[in-house]
Amino acid sequence: MRDGLPGGTAEGGTAGAGRAARSVVARLTTVLAALLVVFVLTVPYDFGRLTPAAFVRIPLEALLVVALLLALPRRGSRLVATLAGVALGLLGLLKLLDLGFTAALSRAFDPVLDWALLDEGFAFLGESYGRPAAIGVAAVLAVVLVGLPVLVTLSMRRLRRLVVGHRTGTTRVVAALVVVWVACAAFDVRVGPAVPVADTSATTLANGHGFQVRLRLDDRKTFSTLIEADRFRDTPGDQLLTALRGKNVVVAFVESYGRDAVEDPEFAPQVGAVLDGGTSRLGAAGFAARSGFLTSPTFGGGSWLAHDTLLSGLWIDNDQRHRTLLASDRLTLNGAFRRANWQTVGVMPAVSRAWPEGSFFGYQRFYDAKALAYRGPKFSFGTMPDQYTLARWQRLEQARPAGNVMTELALVSSHAPWTPVPPMLDWASLGDGAVYRSAGAGESDDDRRRSATQIRADYRTSIEYTLSTLISYVQTYGDDDLVFVFLGDHQPAAVVTGENASHDVPISIITKDRAVLDRISGWGWQDGLKPGPSAPVWRMDSFRDRFLTAFGP
Repeated sequence: MRDGLPGGTAEGGTAGAGRAARSVVARLTTVLAALLVVFVLTVPYDFGRLTPAAFVRIPLEALLVVALLLALPRRGSRLVATLAGVALGLLGLLKLLDLGFTAALSRAFDPVLDWALLDEGFAFLGESYGRPAAIGVAAVLAVVLVGLPVLVTLSMRRLRRLVVGHRTGTTRVVAALVVVWVACAAFDVRVGPAVPVADTSATTLANGHGFQVRLRLDDRKTFSTLIEADRFRDTPGDQLLTALRGKNVVVAFVESYGRDAVEDPEFAPQVGAVLDGGTSRLGAAGFAARSGFLTSPTFGGGSWLAHDTLLSGLWIDNDQRHRTLLASDRLTLNGAFRRANWQTVGVMPAVSRAWPEGSFFGYQRFYDAKALAYRGPKFSFGTMPDQYTLARWQRLEQARPAGNVMTELALVSSHAPWTPVPPMLDWASLGDGAVYRSAGAGESDDDRRRSATQIRADYRTSIEYTLSTLISYVQTYGDDDLVFVFLGDHQPAAVVTGENASHDVPISIITKDRAVLDRISGWGWQDGLKPGPSAPVWRMDSFRDRFLTAFGP
């Protein structure tokens, strides 16, 4: 027996150790499940509120779910736990999407319309960081989309067993927390300026997005009515743009050129120097300029929404309106020039696949990435430098006698991620773009994981480059018949501007013909290429009608 005792003791000790380990793992799993559920309920849905204090809250929704689990029989509580887990998992996904959209576009995720932007995001990642990086991000996103609801549901089912297995203790804890919640709500107790202890943010978020869905569905009918209400719809061509007869008109969008570029102390001195120096040089060449601000319908991205808005005279702030506009016969600014017997041209260096917008805007000649025939190294998202785009367009269109031409340009060298920035070269040397390769410029193997400070510096440099390019183009090739309008499409992302930045973008008009500027004297725009803080601010959708009115009969 003495010989058998040690063996029996060892087996019992091993089994006891195993049970203890399993008990520790079970308790740790339960704790992690509880933390995951609390995290999903309390994590803010915008970065401005993402602070440690945000997690020191008592979610009313959690108290209600636990009370319901206590009140129901075992089978009913299991069903409620499963449904609550699925709902919380979807809530967590919604919060993650809101956080992402807030950081990139300074607005919440739209559950009706924004799924289409996932494709745009994939294309942006592929163009900027390579296809493997885009595929990797897409794979992670897919895992999160599937995994989070599953994990939260399993967590809720595990917590249900804890709740129903300890009814008395759980009831006391919930009752105490309800009293604390009511007291904190009554006295508005907060752990931060916008962080009440008595929390109902999950319900608020769900209700907000539910209202957003109803609003989007109603907007389809409302917007169709707005499209039809057009004072210029039936205006004959001989009564449109009469004050611009004989002029070559350019409307150029500068990617991410926002108000912060000319007002933020981190950017304004350098960008302002480019604009002020450009005003002086162009003035010496006989040009004059006036500038103001427009409020863009988008922020941080969605350039096509700004293009739609400026050219159609309608507020296009989502893809549903964009698609509805494309299916209509709305008179755009391009269309007005074409009706008035201008030739219309589109230059879109970032377009590298089928682009249905081209047929809507009705360009008579259209130059995408393929038609611009760039043979140099890749630069950031936009592939080709803005200077090359302008030089190629000059050779294809402006240098040949073709009558009056209206051109829409979309310049992209200042598109995120704002690196690498092309060098300014001699205009005559650009050729097919291969000169950039021999100059040692373009895509490199440098680490693109940059600090926020470096990202802002790269943004500023890219804006300086594009503005310098535009000014140099007008100085080099501009003539008495040129009317050149350039503007930003939207502000850059919040990593550049910070939280709560405006949606304003600068706009300028350059010409040698003082009669053209006299036509807009009532606009109140300021002299020069740099609008000051007191310059007028219009909504971008008002520009089409103001422009057609100013230059009409």
